[in-house]
Amino acid sequence: MTDISETPCNARPGIPMLVGGVLGLILAAAIFVVGVVAAPALVILAVLVLLVALVVLIGLYMLQPNKGAVLTLFGDYRGTDRTSGLRWANPLYRKQKVSLRVRNFTTVPSKVNDANGNPIIIAAVVVWKVTDTARAVFGVDDFVDYVEIQSESAVRQLARSYPYDSFDEDVVVTTLIGDTGEVNEQLRHELQERADDAGVEILESRITDLSYAPEIAEAMLRRQQAAAVVAARAKIVEGAVLMVRDAIEQLEAGADDHEAIPLDTDRKATFASNLMTVIASDAPTSPVVNVGTLNR
Repeated sequence: MTDISETPCNARPGIPMLVGGVLGLILAAAIFVVGVVAAPALVILAVLVLLVALVVLIGLYMLQPNKGAVLTLFGDYRGTDRTSGLRWANPLYRKQKVSLRVRNFTTVPSKVNDANGNPIIIAAVVVWKVTDTARAVFGVDDFVDYVEIQSESAVRQLARSYPYDSFDEDVVVTTLIGDTGEVNEQLRHELQERADDAGVEILESRITDLSYAPEIAEAMLRRQQAAAVVAARAKIVEGAVLMVRDAIEQLEAGADDHEAIPLDTDRKATFASNLMTVIASDAPTSPVVNVGTLNR
């Protein structure tokens, strides 16, 4: 990390200096005319006044809102001017303007293996701005290129740290697809650590593109569908068991002045089997009417 941090400079308002420079030009012209007509010695004075006026005008520069000027004198950092408008500083200062506005870009979709070794396609959008102009200019060679390259690296590192999805409901694990808030915050934290050297603040980072790589996308889709079917069937069976249990209890206890119907173990098993078939079946069931007894 660079030891240079942003400090304010001693720049001045430019309007008074502009007026002074223009008046100096007018004065130099007037002295030159008088010198040519009456006193040739005044020509030298006119030239000196002209040089001073030009020096004053050369020191002028303009800053738009949300822009800063990094001032250096023969390579030595002299401070940063963040005041917008017409400004003036030592004409020998080099003024390098840096945008302080919010910027954003989207990383190139990258193919990388997740924590489980599955190839995925991932990309993210990063919102950032310069907060320390001295570090942005002197800390890295090109702070815009630096942020973009570090963002690509951070996104790849993030993808390797988490699995795309978890198919084990009994194990709580952070996944890229299921915990977007936590993953995005981790990405922003990782980016901020890398961007500090460039005097950049990461305002927001979000994963915008996330999918399995084409070579395994179809297989993973079938796996997800199978897991969803198993989970749905488990819920259906759980509900059916409760319904069958309640039905048997109500038959044996009786309700609303209806006589109780006692059931032995075989009849309970038969009743439960038939009712479970009706409730849990994927296709409509056809009842079989028994015209004899339960034992025939």
